[in-house]
Amino acid sequence: MFRRTTLLAALFCVTPAAYAAEPPALTLFENVRVFDGKSERLEEGMNVLVRGNTIEKISKDPLSTDGTPSVQVIAGGGRTLMPGLIDAHWHAMLVRPTPAALLTDDVGYLNLVAGAEARDTLMRGFTTVRDVGGPSFGLKRAIDEGIVAGPRIFPSGAIISVTSGHGDFRQANELPRVVGAPQSRQEQTGASMIADSPDEVRVRVREQLLKGASQIKLTAGGGVASPNSPLDVSTFTEPELRAAVEAAENWGTYVTVHAYTPISIQRAISAGVKCIEHGHLMDEATAKLIAERGIWLSTQAFPDEMADAFPPGSQERAKAFTVFAGTDTSITLAKKYKLKTAFGTDILFSKGLAQRQGELLVKFTRWYTPAETLAMATGTNGELLALSGKRNPYPGKLGVVEEGALADLLLVDGDPVSNIELLQDPAKNLLVIMKDGKIYKNSLVP
Repeated sequence: MFRRTTLLAALFCVTPAAYAAEPPALTLFENVRVFDGKSERLEEGMNVLVRGNTIEKISKDPLSTDGTPSVQVIAGGGRTLMPGLIDAHWHAMLVRPTPAALLTDDVGYLNLVAGAEARDTLMRGFTTVRDVGGPSFGLKRAIDEGIVAGPRIFPSGAIISVTSGHGDFRQANELPRVVGAPQSRQEQTGASMIADSPDEVRVRVREQLLKGASQIKLTAGGGVASPNSPLDVSTFTEPELRAAVEAAENWGTYVTVHAYTPISIQRAISAGVKCIEHGHLMDEATAKLIAERGIWLSTQAFPDEMADAFPPGSQERAKAFTVFAGTDTSITLAKKYKLKTAFGTDILFSKGLAQRQGELLVKFTRWYTPAETLAMATGTNGELLALSGKRNPYPGKLGVVEEGALADLLLVDGDPVSNIELLQDPAKNLLVIMKDGKIYKNSLVP
């Protein structure tokens, strides 16, 4: 076993300590302050008992372990125990490679790079990600089987787009497209799939569901990274969007769409879409519609450095700054109309920016209190994940510290409600990282 673990560690550029040992029957956190993922205040002097992968008991009174021989006791010392963080807009396969590398590099290499990033994501305290586009099924399986350390992944599979839409990275020599002809590189790898009719949309959605998608992602409007997709365009027709919604609902799950503009958002809502990704260019009438229909908004507070992935003077860079300029208006509207708002980062093409994942969460305190921000990245995001219904790959409650919930927990050296900046330095301030009842980091052990 040691040799196998060491070999895997070498392959994925991590130390054997990055892999969780078999968990004890019980783990007891003693004397912790609890942020439960919902409340604005901490419960002090609490004890939390984890049995297997589930939180069994939370109490101010000392908890008995019933003489169980395999018990790990963690002396909290008044530190804060909180749910693992959830990033609701992540692309596990697209974080580190450049756009050119995604189109040309060996697929095996790209998967190894993604495996290394997955481990780092978990070590930043993000125990769950909702992957909204990319071929992450293999990575998810490797994580679930314990081959690679990483977060839980709720996969969408390939981004579904139209010809010339956001997600269509084909070259001019790959056109015209002929139905039934050999697939492009992006389709062969499962990064994105092109669908230009309701029938094609149904096929592409069903393919992702067959592979294990927990939700479906379409691009309903123009995007930043795609060179031939202006921001103002609407891509799918309403019948095409409705075909995706019907196919997903037949499987008991939902469709989320990339959409910035009012028309692309409104058309998606008319088709029955349950979640909007981004929404940065929406107007007040659109925000009201989102509120009236109970639609989710999964949004991001993009840093200007996100544009560094694109060359100076490029259309992509200009589009990025157009989107960034809409952030304050869109989040202000989301707060005004009490939209069901999920936190995500949408980090692409930058290992360095990914290391600041916690910092991007902290940016939301421009509009929300620290407690509201923490709740968004834990309990609220957990509610969004539950929309997958029976397609949820991890049945159980995520994003909260409560009895019966899955044991994804962080022990923070300090109080993140009063000092949320602690999450900007996870290496220093996250003393214990537990996912599914297994401890992946414990700085309290000498």
